[in-house]
Amino acid sequence: MADDISAVLKQATETMQKAIGHLETELVKIRAGKASAAIVDGIQADYYGTPTAINQIANVTVMDARTISVQPWEKNMLQVIERAIIAANIGINPQNDGNSIRLFLPPLTEERRKEMVKRCNGEGEQAKISIRSIRRDAIESIKKMQKDALLSEDAAKSSEGEVQNETDRFISLVDKHLAAKEKEIMAV
Repeated sequence: MADDISAVLKQATETMQKAIGHLETELVKIRAGKASAAIVDGIQADYYGTPTAINQIANVTVMDARTISVQPWEKNMLQVIERAIIAANIGINPQNDGNSIRLFLPPLTEERRKEMVKRCNGEGEQAKISIRSIRRDAIESIKKMQKDALLSEDAAKSSEGEVQNETDRFISLVDKHLAAKEKEIMAV
């Protein structure tokens, strides 16, 4: 009985942690005015008929605070990578010099910064929705145990309280991540 409750709590905590991990991954992709190789993460180029991540077919480096260099390992992949970056619509036009592709990040305007903060908040809201959904599933499992007479009413209430405490902890973690990213974006 206690093992069932701890398994439900452990599962909920692990799944909430995955939601936080996903949020962190998505926030890294949102540029804050500084060049980061993570900007091209997730962009797929056609590598001999197979969609392949750019960082697996080219060397992606940050040259300075506003420039990213993409150096393909095969010269014939230059055009393919350039088209993939354009198609990804990341807001940066690639510059092809025949040997490598350079991505010059323009300075962010106040309006663009606010737009990025909104996007971050949208990602944060998605993470919160996921966490609340995990909470709902865990509480339903606890109520089912109580209904099946595997759990007393007091034990069920205390377990639901623990699930709620974990939910609150992860929601505040989402808020902390969002506040830090907003501060990073709005810094001029």
